[in-house]
Amino acid sequence: MKKLLIIVLALFATGALRAISRSECVTRVESCEAILREFMADPAYAVPANVLQSAHAIIIVNQFKGGFFIGVKDGYGVILVKKPSGQWSLPVLLDAGEASLGFQIGAKSVESVMIVTDDATPRLLFKERFNVGVDAKAVAGPRVAAAEHDNRPIVAAPVLVYTKSKGLYAGATLKAGYLTRDDPANFVLYHTTYTMPELLYSDWVQPVPEVQPLMDYVKQIAP
Repeated sequence: MKKLLIIVLALFATGALRAISRSECVTRVESCEAILREFMADPAYAVPANVLQSAHAIIIVNQFKGGFFIGVKDGYGVILVKKPSGQWSLPVLLDAGEASLGFQIGAKSVESVMIVTDDATPRLLFKERFNVGVDAKAVAGPRVAAAEHDNRPIVAAPVLVYTKSKGLYAGATLKAGYLTRDDPANFVLYHTTYTMPELLYSDWVQPVPEVQPLMDYVKQIAP
């Protein structure tokens, strides 16, 4: 049994170290754009305009449950930050994992949109691992469909989380897993050795054509 566990862990380590292709990077960005568009198209899950206006960053995450011997929760995402100039940054690729939202009811994947409401929280991603709901408070965000009959003020929290999991009410405190910077994937996507801080906050790297649709959509919904 011990030998089997060692083999399994070795397989996961090999997968983690496998070089990512540029097409995979592009697919991740396109997938995150599709997730955001699907959320915004459905009032049951859409982020209200006043919340988007307060956004300092938007994180879109696709997390899934592995089925090879052990229930590994893994995934990916992107983050865009609003710079002091008011312009939105490039989408920067992230790794994601260990979210429990939805998995407890048998879901195989969970898609989330996170609205960051301050300038300090995105910089927590510069460290090795950012635990959402631990390193920064995270709560379930209010939704468009509930806005008409829910007059409660928006709960003050650095991260407002939107997910399609049932049973979450606005203001419920959440732990939404961890996020880590994916420097190798960003190197491949943007043909650069600049890392997350430069990609998010400088103008040194120009958008590649494949990320422009996501950038344009974020500008449209959160000008």
